[in-house]
Amino acid sequence: MVEEDLGQATIAYEDPDDGTVERTVQNEHVAYFQDHWIVKTGEDEQGRDLVRRIPYQRVYYVERSVEAFEEEVKTLRDQVQSVADGLRSKLLGGGESRGESDVQRIDVESGDPDDGESRDA
Repeated sequence: MVEEDLGQATIAYEDPDDGTVERTVQNEHVAYFQDHWIVKTGEDEQGRDLVRRIPYQRVYYVERSVEAFEEEVKTLRDQVQSVADGLRSKLLGGGESRGESDVQRIDVESGDPDDGESRDA
């Protein structure tokens, strides 16, 4: 099986011991999760990945090579949609997504609930 080259990423961040550090890794070895950048730094003796979690406040920039900018933007859009869906679920209660039938529509001009019927004045 041929491994696809996903490009590289360079992350520049402030390290408490080394000052400003700039590290270049494979694109798949850097990710943003829970307000931290996660960077693979190597492997331990058992072959498990070693990662460094860097708080977003310490990161100056992350520069990535991408095959297509549109695909990178789509990934970002999908992540935002996922967060919005999670918030919607929490705000609307129960952790379950609500269906269209649970939505109460209100006519913004009259303030009357819209039951789908046409209203003639």
